[in-house]
Amino acid sequence: MLWIKAFAAGFLATLLCHQTVIGLFYLAGMVPNPPFNMSPVPPLGVPQVISLAFWGGVWGLPLWWLIRACKGIHYWLRALVIGAIAPTAVAMLIVFPLKDMPVSAQTMIGGLIVNGAWGLGVALLMWLMRKPAPR
Repeated sequence: MLWIKAFAAGFLATLLCHQTVIGLFYLAGMVPNPPFNMSPVPPLGVPQVISLAFWGGVWGLPLWWLIRACKGIHYWLRALVIGAIAPTAVAMLIVFPLKDMPVSAQTMIGGLIVNGAWGLGVALLMWLMRKPAPR
């Protein structure tokens, strides 16, 4: 059950946190595309934001595994750092080259910020879904 919660937290954090930061970047003129991109992506033709949220859910599993035992500020810092670095590294080193997309300092820094927000979102959602202490 906990792993389903971790997937759901990653999925929702993508929609709530990741896309909010993308929206702020878009409003500031820092990225060309608005958040919640509904363009279909191959091979299934699902909206891009749903595909992204699915992968956010998949990433939520290892993130939760790595932060689950932490307490206090270490929980939040680990979620921020791992959330920022791991997905950004995979995007820049694997996904972008596969899609012939350029990697720049701007995309790297933007990725760290957006994915760090996602990591904090996962941590917050998992914290909100924690089992209440018995009375």
